[in-house]
Order: sequence, then C-alpha cells, then structure tokens
Amino acid sequence: MLNILLPVIFAIGIILIALEEKIKINKAAIAVGMSILMWSLVLFDVENVFDRIIEGGLSKIPKELVEYAHLEGTLLLEARDKIIEIILMDKLGEVATTLFFVMSVMVIIELIDSNGGFASITKNIVTRNKRKLLWIVSFLSFFIAAVLDDIAAAIVVVALLRKLIEDRDDRLIFACVTVIAANAGGSWSPLGDVTTIMLWSSGNVSALHQITSLFIPALVSLVITILIAQRYFPKGASFPALEPPRHKVNKKYELYGQMILLIGVLSLICVPVFTELTGLPPYMGVLGGLALLWGFTDIVLGRIKSKQIKKLNVVNMFGRIDMATIMFFYGVLMSVAAIDVAGILEVMGIYISEAISEPLLISFIIGICSSVLDNVALVAATMGMYPLTEPGSVGLMASFVADSDFWTFLAFCGVTGGSILIIGSATGVTIMGMERVQFSYYLKKFSLIALLAYVGGGATYLLLNVIF
Repeated sequence: MLNILLPVIFAIGIILIALEEKIKINKAAIAVGMSILMWSLVLFDVENVFDRIIEGGLSKIPKELVEYAHLEGTLLLEARDKIIEIILMDKLGEVATTLFFVMSVMVIIELIDSNGGFASITKNIVTRNKRKLLWIVSFLSFFIAAVLDDIAAAIVVVALLRKLIEDRDDRLIFACVTVIAANAGGSWSPLGDVTTIMLWSSGNVSALHQITSLFIPALVSLVITILIAQRYFPKGASFPALEPPRHKVNKKYELYGQMILLIGVLSLICVPVFTELTGLPPYMGVLGGLALLWGFTDIVLGRIKSKQIKKLNVVNMFGRIDMATIMFFYGVLMSVAAIDVAGILEVMGIYISEAISEPLLISFIIGICSSVLDNVALVAATMGMYPLTEPGSVGLMASFVADSDFWTFLAFCGVTGGSILIIGSATGVTIMGMERVQFSYYLKKFSLIALLAYVGGGATYLLLNVIF
C-alpha cells in the first residue's frame, strides 16, 4: 500500500509547490506537511518496515534495531517507538548535516556580502551585455562548484547576482542557468557534490580519473546550456550601468571586507582538506570556518566605534538568512527519506536492474530518476545493489570495478540529471528557496534545456570513453 500512497502524496506535494502562487500557501509549509504525512504513513505500516529490516533491505540500520526486529513477539507499539527513536532520528541526522552545511554557508556568504566583500569581485565584472554576463556567471558557477561544491556555489553566485542584476525577471534566468552550471561543475570534481564525494570516498572512482574523464562532458553540458539559454536575451541587450556607491568607502573598512572575503572563501575551499584529515563530515568543516570568521569579526568589531558597522556581526547574520528556505529543504529531504525507508527506491532499483542489462543505460536512467528523487539516496541505493568488484573480474562483474565506465558515468548522471527539474538537486532546491523560483517557471523554461545538456554531456562521455 505504501508503494502507491507515498509516491502519490509526493507527486501531489510537488504539484502544490508548483502552484504556490495560485494557492497562496508557502512551499515550505507544503513540503514540511508532506514530510509529516509521509512519515506518519510509514509508521502506520510498521510491519512492512520491520520486514525490510529483517531481510536486510534497509542500509545503515543500527545493530540494536536489527537485533530487536528479530525478537519474537515484538509488539507493534514498541516497534513504532523504536522506529521513531532510531530510524527517524537517523534520517533526521542525515538531513540535518545538509541543513547545517547550507545554513553555515548562507551565514558566511551573508557576512561577506554585508561587509562589502563581494565588491572586489563585482567591480571586476565590467560587462553589462546580458549574453556576455551569462557566459561569465555560468563559468564562474561551473568552477566554483568544482572547488567548493554545487550548493556553496549556488549560494555564492546568487549573492553575486543580487549585486549585478536588479531586474528580477532577468535574475531568474541567470539563477536557473546557475542550477545547471553548478551541477555540471559538481559532476567532474570528487568534491563537487555529495554523490561524487560518496563515490570517491568509497573507492568507486578515483579523483584523477573522474576529473580527466568527466571534465569535457561536463563542459559540453555547460556550453549547450548557455548557447540555448542566451536566446532569452536579444543580441546586444545590456543591463543598466551599476550605480556607484552613494558613500565613499573607508579604505580600512574596505580592507576589512576583503579580509572577510578571503577568510570565508579559504574556509570553504579547505573543507574537503579538513574532512580528509579529520574524518569529520563536511558540515563540521563549514562550521569550523564559520567559527573562525565569528572570532575574527568579533575581535575587529570590538575595536570599531561605529554602531552601524558593529551590527554587521555574525549574530545578526543569522537573522538575515531565509529560514523558510531551510524548512523547505528539510521537508523535501525528509519526504525522500520516507520513500527510501518504505523501500520504494530499492524496488525501483531492482526493477531497473531486471529490465535493463546494460550498466551504462542503468546509470543514464538513474540520472533521469534523480530529477525527481534525491540523487544521494539513488546513488547510495545503486552502490548497495552493485558492490564494488575486484580488478580482473569477468563478465557483467567487470562493469563494477573501480574507475569503470559504470561508476564514472554514474557520477556524471547522478549530479547533472538532477538539473532536469529544479527539485531534483540540492542546488536547485537551494536556489528555488533563495530566489523564489517557481517550479512551473523552471519546468517551462529550463527543464528541456537541462535535458538536452544532460543528453549532450552523456553522449560526449560515451563518444570519448566507450565508443572510441
């Protein structure tokens, strides 16, 4: 029953989110309500969940719950309490790591922006030609995503767009292109997306192999996107010149803003290094960078007499970030987690495996599916279904050795496929919340572009690495 109800509820929720402007209900409220309803149904069907635990169908289940599930005569009420206590909390923990990451990056970017740190970047972007600016912003998103990650890139670029483009209609086009560009940039770097980090840290794909194999396909996806999207701007169309600052900026304060920019960007760049050295998850690295900035700004602002400048501290930045976006993010991710716990992703994976015997086609279809369902859950399920095999394996098993075309192509498809719908990636959900991009707007104007970019990049990979 859950296999029918949960997808239906999820589909209805997505439709209501798309109709946010018409029904006048904030999409965060819809997403959170959807997640609560879906988890309630999961807990009502507690026997199904326990059957999956006993059969080994749920990954990352704590040992004590597996032992508890095997006990005879387990009461349903006790079982429900255990699921709430362990499974729900476990999924909440996974979602919270992403939320803390996003919130911390938002605060860092807001602090840099409020203190004029981005001025040194925006003043070097002198072109006001809309098409040229689209190329610049897209390539900026592409490379920032590869160095930081696609979510951080989206937050940084949206902050820059707000400085460069005043017209909201034009900024929406740039924001939507940023979704595709950041995901493309995240696909060729082992640090560019949660899924690529998973594949890299598990040994499925090595860093150098991923970069050399996927850079050109990702670049092709980016170029296809820009070439098509620039048609929204007539040739020669330009933005109005940016107004100069009304007040002359104090040189010392300008230097302070540049130091915040430097510390903030370096703290984000060093997150992968921190993760590699300590073994702690990425959100801890971002929180560490935030703590460093927090201490630095408190020391400097403590010596400044201006009350107006003193307000530009980290504490006040927490009040400026969009919590509705965080709650929307929570609702979508927890809804996908409910689908995962109910076994729907696993059933989908098994069906695909039985219906399709070609590994590369499986990767391609998983990429399409990631436009609707969370790519992290899909890639994790795929890694569980197809364990890494040893070098020298023969037959079908040879497709699953480290650095095989299957895993490499999955890294590309799992990330870039999420661009087809704006809800299909963390990048899209983040920009959807920050710029209030309507689901229907993206679907109408950019889903086909993202699909063509996805197919074009995928075809490029096959041409370069499989056919020739």
